[in-house]
Amino acid sequence: MRLRPTTTAMALALITFAMPAWADMEAAKAFLDKEIGDMSTLSRADQEKEMQWFIDAAKPYAGMEIKVVSETLTTHEYESKVLAPAFTAITGIKITHDLIGEGDVVEKLQTQMQTGENIYDAYINDSDLIGTHWRYQQARNLTDWMAGEGKDVTNPGLDLADFIGTKFTTAPDGKLYQLPDQQFANLYWFRYDWFNDEKTKADFKAKYGYDLGVPVNWSAYEDIAEFFTGRDMSYMGGPTSVYGNMDYGKKDPSLGWRYTDAWMSMAGMGDKGEPNGLPVDEWGVRVNEKSQPVGSCVARGGATNDAAAVYAVTKAIDWLQKYTPPEAQGMTFGEAGPVPAQGNIAQQMFWYTAFTADMVKPGPVMNEDGTPKWRMAPSPHGAYWSEGTKIGYQDVGSWTLMKSTPVDRAQAAWLYAQFVTSKTVDLKKSDVGLTFIRQSTIDSQHFTDRAPKLGGLIEFYRSPARTAWSPTGTNIPDYPKLAQLWWQNIGDALSGAKTPQEALDSLCAEQEKVLARLEKSGVQGDIGPKLNEEQDPQYWIDQPGSPVGKLENEKPQGETIAYDELIKSWQK
Repeated sequence: MRLRPTTTAMALALITFAMPAWADMEAAKAFLDKEIGDMSTLSRADQEKEMQWFIDAAKPYAGMEIKVVSETLTTHEYESKVLAPAFTAITGIKITHDLIGEGDVVEKLQTQMQTGENIYDAYINDSDLIGTHWRYQQARNLTDWMAGEGKDVTNPGLDLADFIGTKFTTAPDGKLYQLPDQQFANLYWFRYDWFNDEKTKADFKAKYGYDLGVPVNWSAYEDIAEFFTGRDMSYMGGPTSVYGNMDYGKKDPSLGWRYTDAWMSMAGMGDKGEPNGLPVDEWGVRVNEKSQPVGSCVARGGATNDAAAVYAVTKAIDWLQKYTPPEAQGMTFGEAGPVPAQGNIAQQMFWYTAFTADMVKPGPVMNEDGTPKWRMAPSPHGAYWSEGTKIGYQDVGSWTLMKSTPVDRAQAAWLYAQFVTSKTVDLKKSDVGLTFIRQSTIDSQHFTDRAPKLGGLIEFYRSPARTAWSPTGTNIPDYPKLAQLWWQNIGDALSGAKTPQEALDSLCAEQEKVLARLEKSGVQGDIGPKLNEEQDPQYWIDQPGSPVGKLENEKPQGETIAYDELIKSWQK
């Protein structure tokens, strides 16, 4: 994503007041004047107090050169180009904040875990790795760190209770392993203007017998996708032919995230539970009462290849081929995300709010007054879904300190991690990237004022529904090893090389091979995998919960809800 011109200008402006290692409050005041202003939940006096703490705490590390890394998102570009130079000017600690692909971040982290070489002093990596960090014990647990080696460099104003994502970065041992830096959810996206047009509504009801609205189930989503695909929307100033779905299908690591993030659980695969299904999660991996992974295939009590999982992949392929721009089949996550902003997409079931910053720029999906022609809402659920099963994914990019990083370097990096998540800067950072981590920012008057221009984003983050959106949980013992299996096998299904059932049979078998190797190695101790013996799959299907057998009817009656009624229910 391109950085805003104002952000680039700010980065250059900061250089003009960059100061040597003995930098003091003058640099901090220049930063607050030029960049923050009144865009903070703290008063100016409290901003200066927080900056003075950073200046004092950083003195032992002045002159150090620290390297950190994150994926390339608008939020992280702002940190790298604006906040890192500001921190350097204020503290004298020289920060290099690298921006690379998400898959590359995981690869660097994995290499550091395997070799012990200190590649980066801190990582912003997804909380999806919480099960990995907890079991391998190669990441510092921040609970003990803040009470011990990191005590003198832990901001007294950090206010962990203000972070909305710490439950996702806390392991079953009760310890915090990662500090959230940015969060975004996958939600349903649709053209609110088209859905509210009287002619469009009448035509839909005449054909399908029920009202056009936010789809509650996949049946309605499919009907809406069929209805809009090829439809001439020029009577509303739109294109002469539009599409009813947007997705992506390139055989690439991002294809795997599409399914592990929540697509399977939205279909109804996995057990009830919050923040993740137990004992079977949205990857189809079952754990026992000790949180040990015991299987992925149905024959061991897993669900990666059960009927709900097959249904999930089958529907995705069907909709990709019938209702989506043909070029989407060769796109990745990053390439597909901005496409709805081009104005020819009616809806997208699995749209990441990380793209909101791009979606609110002037263009075909924005009104002249700066309000959007689109809205976001909860994604619909599939035929196998039941109340209490996970319904959506929330990405939580989080600061992680590896034990292989020398203590003094980890301490300096920890100061930077707290600076970019501090109350002084969080409101402004959130205004740029729209990836919220603090309740105080979400509740601010600034976002009350900006909410009408963000299509439901603020309403979602203020609603009780938010808690049902969660990252990958602790069932996954080695995220890097298991995640790469998903895109390769799902890719085989999307290309037609295998049927969905064949691809998922292969996937669950390969996952179990990894689990078996971890079990044999004993490297994760008594919280590592301990595979169940294989049984007749029917044995597990007959048990309550996940896995499940095939339904006779996978397309029940379509059901929708009016968007404005949905918002009212959130506000209650």
